[in-house]
Order: sequence, then C-alpha cells, then structure tokens
Amino acid sequence: MNSEAGDTATRLLEGLVDDDMLNSYRELLVRGGCLNSEAADVLGGPQMVATLTEAGMAYVEPTGLAFERRLVAIPPDLALQSHLAAFARKLVARQERLLEGHRRMADAHPFPGALEASRSRLVRVLTDRAEIRDVSRALLGTARQNWLTLENFALEMPLEEVAGMPPLPTFEGEVSCRSIYQASCTETPLGVRIIENNARAGEEARILPKVGMKMKLADEAAALLPLTKTGASGALLVNSPLIVGALRQYFELLWERAVPFGAAEVEPPLSAVQQDILQMLAQDMTDERIARELGLNRTSVRRHIGVIRAKLGAADRCAAGAAAARRGWI
Repeated sequence: MNSEAGDTATRLLEGLVDDDMLNSYRELLVRGGCLNSEAADVLGGPQMVATLTEAGMAYVEPTGLAFERRLVAIPPDLALQSHLAAFARKLVARQERLLEGHRRMADAHPFPGALEASRSRLVRVLTDRAEIRDVSRALLGTARQNWLTLENFALEMPLEEVAGMPPLPTFEGEVSCRSIYQASCTETPLGVRIIENNARAGEEARILPKVGMKMKLADEAAALLPLTKTGASGALLVNSPLIVGALRQYFELLWERAVPFGAAEVEPPLSAVQQDILQMLAQDMTDERIARELGLNRTSVRRHIGVIRAKLGAADRCAAGAAAARRGWI
C-alpha cells in the first residue's frame, strides 16, 4: 500500500468515522498491515484494534503454521461499504421502534385508516440499475445472523465475470450463509466453480430442480426480490417484518426439499409411474404410445409429464429427458 491509498481512505471516510479511527485505519492501510502481536502498539491500543475489527475495516489474515498472523486493512471502498452497513443496521433497529410506535398509535387512533399511508414505506420499488446494485451490496452488510439467497443464474453479465469475483466477505464472519441453487447452475464448470468457491468461504449450498426467482434475505429485517427475470432493472426492497418473516418460512420450506450440493441423490423425486414415463420420454415415445404401454389414458400421461417437467425445470418433453440424463435420474 502507499500514500495514495491513504488519500483515498480520507476522501471516502472523512467525516463519516471518528478521526482517531480514521487515522488508525489509514496507518494500517499505508503500512500494508502489521503483525497481529504488534497491532496494539501500531494502532494506539487494543481498544482501537477491537474497534477496527468489529467495524469490519480490518481483519486477521489467515496464514500457515510457520508464519505469525497479520492484521490487515480492507480496501477503502469496502471499508466505506462496511461503515454504511453499520449505519443501515442502526437505522433498521430505529425503524423497528418507529414502526412499533406507529402500530400502537394506529391501534389507539379513532380512525385507524388515517395512519395506513405510513406503512406503505415498508416496501419500495427500485428501477434504477445502480441503486439496485448498491442496495444489494448494502443489504449483505446488514446481515448479522442469516444471509439467505435463492439463485438461478439468470444474469445480464457473462457467467465468467461472476466466476472471477471473490466470495462475499460476510461468508468469513459469524453470519450463517445458505443458498439454494437451481440444478441447472451445476451443469457448467463455471457454475460449479462459483458454488465451490462460495462453499469454501463458508456458504452452505443446496440444489433444487427449479428455483423460480432470485431472492436475497438478511436476517428477518429486509429482503430483495426481482421484478424482472434477472432483477437488474427492477426489484422490490421489502422491510416489512411480516412479509420478510413469510419469505424466511418459504426459504426454509425449500431448504428442507433441496439436496446438499455435491451429495448423490438416492433416487429422483418421482413416483414409480413418473419414473417409467421419464424413461419412455428419453426414448422419444409419443403420449399415445406411453399411454398404451402403461395402460393409462392420454390425459393422465400428459399430467404426469407436466409434473416431471416442473420438477426438472424443463421447457419441453425433449429437454426433460436430457435434463434427467444429466442428473442421473435415468
């Protein structure tokens, strides 16, 4: 690191953090870190070391057994993000108290409907791409217990760019991070690499045949939902405890059904009849022939095919057979 990094830190953080905290952070940043055993002397005491690490502005770098651990500063832009996330957490806590006050006022008001307008702020529609990106990043920083995501890799950027990104920093903390990926995410080497990188950083991943939409959920305080396929040009930021709680329950229901990433499925989630139909679909049999072979009517066969396609996330019967073969169902 050099003085240029220190100047950047001052430009981004001055006035937002205490002067003593900023000076200590700058010192650590310009030095490029220091031995963990010397950090208290370098930064002005153990309390400042604790302050910087608790704020997420510095961390102890993992090393091998032959090397002493070092305390290093995170880059200035990430330090700003971490500090803003801390502000956001305080605002969320204050908002909860404010909302409770509004609820009590509404209950005591002779005309409860007169106060309903204030509750509409619990949901915001975002349409600006930059704002959606910034809110998504900031939301991650607000998580203190759980960071939950649904992912289907519906993206506007090439998957190669996602694969080149480092794992999210929250994975290395005390936050429980769980993600449910659509099975198609595991069907390319890049997709597998992304999931494996996140798993090594502490994420627990499970797989479902179909993930209908993306979702990001921080604790039970806030959730980000897409309004478009990718969510990049339209999203819904939800701060309503009632709605976020329901989304958390929805995630947990999916989590129970999902298969751990890398685990072999004992058997596909199909009935015996559906398994027979799947085998025949792979042989490109018509609905009429399948019905004759199994002694069913065509309506029943088509209903079973619809269930099979839904569980595989396949667009048509041909895709269902191919997807089943890739996943070892046939």
